[in-house]
Amino acid sequence: MNAVPPQLLLEHFGVFVAAITGVLAARGKRVDLFGVLVLALVTAFGGGTVRDLLVGDLPVVWLRGPGFLLNASLAALLTFFWERFRAPPQGALLVADAFALALFTMIGTQKGLFMAFSAPVSVLLGVVTGVTGGMLRDVLTGEVPLVFQPEIRLYATASLCGAAVCVGLNACGIGQTAATVCGLGAVLALRVAGICWNLSLPLFESRRGGQP
Repeated sequence: MNAVPPQLLLEHFGVFVAAITGVLAARGKRVDLFGVLVLALVTAFGGGTVRDLLVGDLPVVWLRGPGFLLNASLAALLTFFWERFRAPPQGALLVADAFALALFTMIGTQKGLFMAFSAPVSVLLGVVTGVTGGMLRDVLTGEVPLVFQPEIRLYATASLCGAAVCVGLNACGIGQTAATVCGLGAVLALRVAGICWNLSLPLFESRRGGQP
C-alpha cells in the first residue's frame, strides 16, 4: 500500500480545522444547518480556490475528488451537533482559526515552491491561502474580517512571517518537512504572542482632528 503524501495529510487536516472555524463563527447568527455547512465549506476551500485560480492549477484542488468535500462536511456536522450539546470554551474560534491560518499558510507556500515560483510569490501564495477563507467567512456572517481588525493581533503578519521562514529555510537546503514545521510554528508563535502581549502593527490614523 502506498503511503499518503505528507502534503495531502496537511491539506486534509487544514480543511478539517478550517471547517470547524466556519461552524464556530456561525454561533449567535441564527443560521440553520445548511447555512452552517455553507460557512464551513467557504472557510475550508476559499483560500485554496483563490490560490489555484491565481496559479492556473485547474480544476481547483477540492474538485478533483470527493475526499476534501466529505472531510469538510463531516467536520462541520460533528462540530454543529457537538456545539449544541456542549458549548465550546471562550476563545475557541481564535484558537481554531490560528491553527487553520498556520496550516493553510504552509500549504500555499509549499505549493508555490513545488510549482517553482519565486520566493516572494511563494510567500504571497501562502498568505492568500491562509487568510482568504476566513475573510470570506467573516464577510458572510456580517463581521469585519479578522485580518482587518486591529485587536486581532498579528494575523496576516503572522502568516507572512511564517511563510517567509518556510521559504527561507527551504532556500538554505533544509528539508521540506522541517521547513514546514518551523514555518507552522512561527505562525502559531506570533499569533499567540500577539494575543498574549497585545502586539500589533501601527494603525493608519490621520494626524488631523475632525473629519478629513
